[in-house]
Amino acid sequence: MKLRKVGGRLKVEHSMIPRLRDFLERLLEQNPEIRAVIPGVIRPVRDAKGGLQIRITVPTLNGWKAIALSGGARQELFISTSLNRQELEAAIQRALESRVG
Repeated sequence: MKLRKVGGRLKVEHSMIPRLRDFLERLLEQNPEIRAVIPGVIRPVRDAKGGLQIRITVPTLNGWKAIALSGGARQELFISTSLNRQELEAAIQRALESRVG
């Protein structure tokens, strides 16, 4: 499948869980400190009921790994950024709260 980039910072190689793409576009628009977001594989899970949730899990060499949960599925997110955990959690919360609709 062809690699596509949105604004050069969101790498889209395959589908995303419900509402994730809009959220990631808002997150990147609001936070120039985030260099890139690479969504991973989607897996079904039982605890992903309700709206979109994002949980930061572990640090990586150039940022953070997070898990997005929505619509009965989970998707890994690799976030390349210089933000620390608290700053990234605050940025994620702002982007979640600013969603339209």
